[in-house]
Amino acid sequence: MQYLVSVIHDKSNSGTAEEARAIDEFNNRLRAGGHWVFAAGLADPSTSTVIDGRGEEPVFTDGPFIEAKEHMAGFWIIDAPDLDVALELMADGSKACNRRLEVRPILDV
Repeated sequence: MQYLVSVIHDKSNSGTAEEARAIDEFNNRLRAGGHWVFAAGLADPSTSTVIDGRGEEPVFTDGPFIEAKEHMAGFWIIDAPDLDVALELMADGSKACNRRLEVRPILDV
């Protein structure tokens, strides 16, 4: 099963060189264990655009869809046999990136 892991933080592009090294090492462990799917950091929420295409014409709004003190600063998509394994893996991911993480199963469609 795949999981979306959101990196939660209150700043953008604030990682240190030490955190970057720890994240690289962690990502290599995910790859070696067959859990790696994809990961990336995200630009500041102020660069986002919200699109609402439910009406006759789409409405485009600059900025995040909600105002919050914290935001999704990056993410992983991992593959794990079950939630317990995903949580165990990402406890190490939280330590590596020095941020809180949210782990959510990706639904099969």
